[in-house]
Amino acid sequence: MTTQPDSGPRPGAQRTNGLFRTKSIEQSIEDTEEPEHQLKKTLSALDLTVFGVGVVIGSGIFVITGTAATDYAGPAVTLSFVVAAVVCALAALCYAEFASTVPVAGSAYTFAFASLGEFPAWIIGWDLILELALGCATVSVGWSGYVQSLLDSWGIPLPDVLQGPGSGSGFSFNLPAFLLVLAVMAVVVIGMKLSAWVTSVVVAIKVTVVLIVIAVGAFFITGSNYSPYIPPSKPTEGGSGLSQTLLEGIAGFTPSSFGIMGIFTAAAVVFFAFIGFDVVATAAEETRKPQKDVPLGILGSLAICTVLYVAVAAVVTGMQNYKKLDPEAPLAEAFKAVGHPFWAGVISFGAVVGLTVVCMILLLGQSRVFFAMSRDGLLPPVFSAVHPKFRTPYRSTIILGVLTALVAGLISLEELSKLVNIGTLFAFVIVALGVLILRRTRPDLPRGFTAPWVPVLPIASVACSVWLMLNLSVETWLRFAIWMVIGVGIYFAYGRRHSRAAVGAGTSGTSGASGSSGSGNSR
Repeated sequence: MTTQPDSGPRPGAQRTNGLFRTKSIEQSIEDTEEPEHQLKKTLSALDLTVFGVGVVIGSGIFVITGTAATDYAGPAVTLSFVVAAVVCALAALCYAEFASTVPVAGSAYTFAFASLGEFPAWIIGWDLILELALGCATVSVGWSGYVQSLLDSWGIPLPDVLQGPGSGSGFSFNLPAFLLVLAVMAVVVIGMKLSAWVTSVVVAIKVTVVLIVIAVGAFFITGSNYSPYIPPSKPTEGGSGLSQTLLEGIAGFTPSSFGIMGIFTAAAVVFFAFIGFDVVATAAEETRKPQKDVPLGILGSLAICTVLYVAVAAVVTGMQNYKKLDPEAPLAEAFKAVGHPFWAGVISFGAVVGLTVVCMILLLGQSRVFFAMSRDGLLPPVFSAVHPKFRTPYRSTIILGVLTALVAGLISLEELSKLVNIGTLFAFVIVALGVLILRRTRPDLPRGFTAPWVPVLPIASVACSVWLMLNLSVETWLRFAIWMVIGVGIYFAYGRRHSRAAVGAGTSGTSGASGSSGSGNSR
């Protein structure tokens, strides 16, 4: 590392001009100490692990196993979960290094600001808003469906007007979904420790239900259901127009069902059951020992969820032939098929409880991204106000919570939910690239966790994420592009002119003109 001020970038150096001006790691950490923007540090590695397990184990484990096994992989869906877990592990290692180096709220947005620059950071922040908001709304609508099913079984169905879009010929508002988002919003406002306590209780119930499925279901496994373990391959009909995947549109490639390629096709499906572990990184600023605890929370939650997913997939495909699995409720229907409807009811209860905490953690992550972007001046300052008692970004949480609740109550999100997937994969790409850049530009930074096999691992993470993105529909890509165009418009209309990095650049330039050579390169 040279000591000559004009021979190259120094530790802490940053680009201060244009769309790619960066914010130094030191400045990011310094901002967290400002009294009006300071969050309360209450979380431990266990809390973060529970958060990760809580948000990952949701509708995926209760639904997606059936679709992947029936349509793509058969009993070999267990291998598909392993493949998907490996892809997520590549991204998780990159997230762990970044979160231990930059323990600041905002997750991939903050990481991008430190490595790629302000405009790429805005893009990824805007992307995370889409991912987390629609994710929360979609989960709440799924939760509402389970609740309405339980109410129907108890003989107290909701009127059509309160069941949500699609339940009747006229206007319908999804009241359960709306109320759920408002309830979890209140918990998130009151404080992270309460959120962590609620999450711990709910995750304990949810994991208990999953373990019951594994333990009880193991007694009903029939060996013949595993034969053939990898069914013979067969071609599938490709889509057309907007429904075809981008890979089909570019290269004419169509995925296959079953066989070896079917395992990888199913991996692209079950991958989305792992979405959520990255939300752990948004809570880095509220963690007591972020350099050590955030990597443990990210990697620990991913490992636990992988083991549970593989075990559940093995049990359900052993209980019932993969051709007969119900794609919407494979676990519950498998227990009904072997004559045990009681356990099916237990599973439905677990799904209702589990989706509650998924919704809460997604809303928590969304409010922290807004908070970080507002603190940097890219969004209005109202979003970075911290409650004097609870030390949480209460205004951003309330504003976003109400908007998300209205979206959940008014809009059917079957197609829009696909945007959650492309948003997550895009964030994976940005974080992996950021690790490569910071390793080169800031090798001096203290890293609580160091990802192995760099640069091979980040490059592999980018390649895997891009491959899965190419397997999403053209329609999803178009909607994603429209959302990004809106975001770019907001950035140039507001964010670029109000950015604190721009103000800092101007101050540095003045300082430099008065004779402080090189002082504009660090804060």
